[in-house]
Amino acid sequence: MIHLTRLNRLPIVLNADLIESIEVTPDTVIALTTGQKMVVLEKADEVVRKVVEFRRAIYAAAAPPVSRSAADGQELERNGGDDSRA
Repeated sequence: MIHLTRLNRLPIVLNADLIESIEVTPDTVIALTTGQKMVVLEKADEVVRKVVEFRRAIYAAAAPPVSRSAADGQELERNGGDDSRA
């Protein structure tokens, strides 16, 4: 979900998964997969930035934590098994 502002200055929280396209006409018009269109105060670049931040947060929360030993093992693989750092 991303926080945006309608033209009448009322805040709205939009499900970013419903965004189909964003037009600049000069207002920012967001077309949704539901067929609705929404005009917001934010510039298109700002909407895109908010969607990217939202998706990064989702993927970061879903990614399994990397253990220290797993990270060390990956480093060994990149170095061809030679751990000359020690």
